[in-house]
Amino acid sequence: MIAKRVRDVPFSGIRKFFDLVMRSEGIISLGVGEPDFPTPEPLKDAAIRAIEDNYTSYTSNYGLLELRERIAKKLRTRNDINRSPENEILITNGVSEGLDLAVRAIVDPGDDVIIPEPSYVSYTSNVWFAYGNPVTVPTTEENSFRVRSEDIVERLTKKTKAILIGSPNNPTGNILRKKDLEEIAGIAVEHDLVVISDEIYEDLIYDNEKHYSIASLNGMGDRTITLNGYSKPYAFTGWRLGYVAAAVEFIEAMVKIHQYTQICASSISQHAVLNAFELDDYVRDMVKSYDLRRKLLVKGLNSLPDVSCIMPKGAFYAFPNIKETGLSSAEFAERLLKEAKVAVIPGDAFGRSGEGYVRCAYSVSRENISGALDRMQKFMEKL
Repeated sequence: MIAKRVRDVPFSGIRKFFDLVMRSEGIISLGVGEPDFPTPEPLKDAAIRAIEDNYTSYTSNYGLLELRERIAKKLRTRNDINRSPENEILITNGVSEGLDLAVRAIVDPGDDVIIPEPSYVSYTSNVWFAYGNPVTVPTTEENSFRVRSEDIVERLTKKTKAILIGSPNNPTGNILRKKDLEEIAGIAVEHDLVVISDEIYEDLIYDNEKHYSIASLNGMGDRTITLNGYSKPYAFTGWRLGYVAAAVEFIEAMVKIHQYTQICASSISQHAVLNAFELDDYVRDMVKSYDLRRKLLVKGLNSLPDVSCIMPKGAFYAFPNIKETGLSSAEFAERLLKEAKVAVIPGDAFGRSGEGYVRCAYSVSRENISGALDRMQKFMEKL
């Protein structure tokens, strides 16, 4: 009695291992990508005040105007993107809802959507649920998992509608540099494509690299749907708050779906995050901590037998190569969990080109990273 299109989509590989960890004791998890920092006190205090002041009813479908105004200012000053807070910004229930709305708003049955992979697990599934065709473009470790423009062009058809990118990337930790984005923009303009750009990890960048928004490039303002939110930079995952910035026609189409499925994002979360725009010091301190963890994890992974790992430039994930072990990604992750009580995510959960890799999140304490590396060392020696 279940729809075939739903039956054909597998459960998330991330959630599978998360559920295993929740049912087990003594596990050190490098699996689920979630900050281990507490939500900043100003945000918690603002949420409590919002409840006490009875800001608990619906907001506009678009979200609080004051929040949209602050987002518009941030986009203008930090991302070089000009969007009207009245009708070109939509507050969503996390970036996940924003992605779902963006895909459903533009994809007709049979449309192709280009997705570089490895990619976040919901990208292909969202396209599939919208009756589109996810067309994946493999990236390679040799190119730091950055998509090549010629590989995109090779997969274009008359049915291609959009390109879906995420930078910094989950699971590889790669970033798309300005040159990469300019080449993607050139393809989008030449072939009249929409670009959906997931930028949730824009604050988590290392080694003096810089984040660029593709919507800021020439010709891309009216054909880019920018997704962002607060879960990662403000340890705000359970509060479910994100936003979409795009031209009026895109936002109006997304609001149609949003108002029938969600009505609005959480009013409490919206009031709380009004205080997030003065928390730059909190984010900087978090990034410094992640940077130390990143270096500790990658150095440790590269010391393991039959494992190698390039240094990620963004987000909080490392994507070590485990091909020399002779095990598949799933076999490696399952045995590591069972025999060493360390949880990682199989790389093939993020697409076929993730096979031979596993994702390790360094959004956990240095003590847990060191403990996981010790256990992995013993596991690899036995293996």
